[in-house]
Amino acid sequence: MLRLLYFLLALIVVILGVVFSVLNADKVQLYYYLGSVELPLSLVLILAMIAGAILGVLSSLGFILGSRRNASKLKRSVEVAEKEIVNLRNIPIKNEH
Repeated sequence: MLRLLYFLLALIVVILGVVFSVLNADKVQLYYYLGSVELPLSLVLILAMIAGAILGVLSSLGFILGSRRNASKLKRSVEVAEKEIVNLRNIPIKNEH
């Protein structure tokens, strides 16, 4: 059932993409540093969204790596604390009374 839902969702996205491309098929002039090129508007918009997504991932990469490093340190700290608890539980209790 879940596989069918994913298939339907993917089909809807593909249909929306095709409709978007057909509605935005006009050519636009894209200027860049070395020259210019004429591309369909839909392709220019999709390329801009992909470039934005890549830049967003790259800008958050430092935060993600820092969080993983912090999680690793905390995991090691928990392991040391758990070993210490096990060792303390294994120490025999001496009653001096």
